[in-house]
Amino acid sequence: MNRRRRIAALALVFAVNISLIAFAQQAQAATYRQGSSGEQVRVIQTKLKNWGYYDGAVDGVFGSQTTQAVKYFQRKNGLTADGIVGPATLKALGMSGGGSPAEARGEPYSGQVAVGAVILNRVEHPSFPNTIAGVVYQPGAFTCMVDGQFNEPVAESAVRAARDALNGVDPSGGAIYYFNPATATSSWIWSRPLILQIGNHRFCA
Repeated sequence: MNRRRRIAALALVFAVNISLIAFAQQAQAATYRQGSSGEQVRVIQTKLKNWGYYDGAVDGVFGSQTTQAVKYFQRKNGLTADGIVGPATLKALGMSGGGSPAEARGEPYSGQVAVGAVILNRVEHPSFPNTIAGVVYQPGAFTCMVDGQFNEPVAESAVRAARDALNGVDPSGGAIYYFNPATATSSWIWSRPLILQIGNHRFCA
């Protein structure tokens, strides 16, 4: 009985998180600073490196070297040199504007399950946190987690998708990344090996 309750609770938490990821848009006012990590940090590092501000590793981890590079970039561009990548710095980096949908809503059902599977695949992958909550709330991993859109209703299909993913269904083929090529702003994400495409999303290793 306790195990059944745990599975039910996990499915509910998982469904809510899928819903957040599915419905939310990229944050126009997202902020990245030392301690942040994820795809958007990789984009920041890539841009800074391409423009000669950063010579460290493009690893998606916002460390002290990235902070110094951001401060250098900010000084050269007339911004407050605080080492924090907020709206003004994002705009200067060419990373703001519009908030493109990063969503599974309107995608085929198998695509919704695949988005959930990506989260679970990350839990099992050594490069990511080893819990669902850790993956979903990893700083910078999913922009919807920093834009405050926590009140979207949980679609019935998201609940079913969560249950299917938790039961081992993985239409993504083991992917740990996904993105919409029509809205992606990261050049780094295109370097990830493509596994397959479902609807508008490319699922990658």
